[in-house]
Amino acid sequence: MLKKRIIPCLDIKDGRTVKGINFLNLRDAGDAVELAKIYVSQGADELVFLDITATIENRKALAGLVERIAAEINLPFTVGGGIHNVEDVAILIKAGADKVTVNSSAVRRPELISEIASQFGSQCVVVAIDTKFTDSKWIVFVDSGRTPTPLETVHWARKVEEMGAGEIMLTSMNSDGTKSGFSIDITAEVSRNVNIPVIASGGAGTMEHFRDVFKNTGCSAALAASIFHFGEIDIRHLKEYLKSEDISIR
Repeated sequence: MLKKRIIPCLDIKDGRTVKGINFLNLRDAGDAVELAKIYVSQGADELVFLDITATIENRKALAGLVERIAAEINLPFTVGGGIHNVEDVAILIKAGADKVTVNSSAVRRPELISEIASQFGSQCVVVAIDTKFTDSKWIVFVDSGRTPTPLETVHWARKVEEMGAGEIMLTSMNSDGTKSGFSIDITAEVSRNVNIPVIASGGAGTMEHFRDVFKNTGCSAALAASIFHFGEIDIRHLKEYLKSEDISIR
């Protein structure tokens, strides 16, 4: 069985790390590169950087910031935001990113997933799915959670795997930033329905929440932001705790 991964996520706005609740009310959480270096020292397995306003501001992700990150850290990292074509991916990979994540652009043109996978390999493509439980079903949202789509989450997860995605980053908008725990039900359902790794995202508030999502779903990794950014949980202590709960962790 693959060992589980712990992944800090840094949401970037105007070059700074920010964090909100349910995708709203953003507050500053510090310099992205300095935070990244802290997570490397604590034993994070990977990092994710999301330029959260690139899509809605119709601009590209921050290649300059990616170069700074690559120069300072020696850990695999994923970059997303404002990626619309393989040329955008090439710029980020050249700048030092290991993987890219696509969300809104993949919903609007699913062929993008196949194009990236064909040129850079499936392992390079992480499809981010922002999902919200509304009208008795889990629906996919785009534009940083602003716009609902007609897509049901499990159906879309299967589709992105078919198109060549190597991984899914599944964020529950209902739980995001609430620190009330991951959304176990949809994470378990998506994990059951695909054969690629699923990263659980949204809602981490305690070490027990990580234990619960690993024990009760088939996710391969758990991602969190504010609890790491504001020093509420140290990744070293989290990994020690998970090992004590008989969870195979990197």
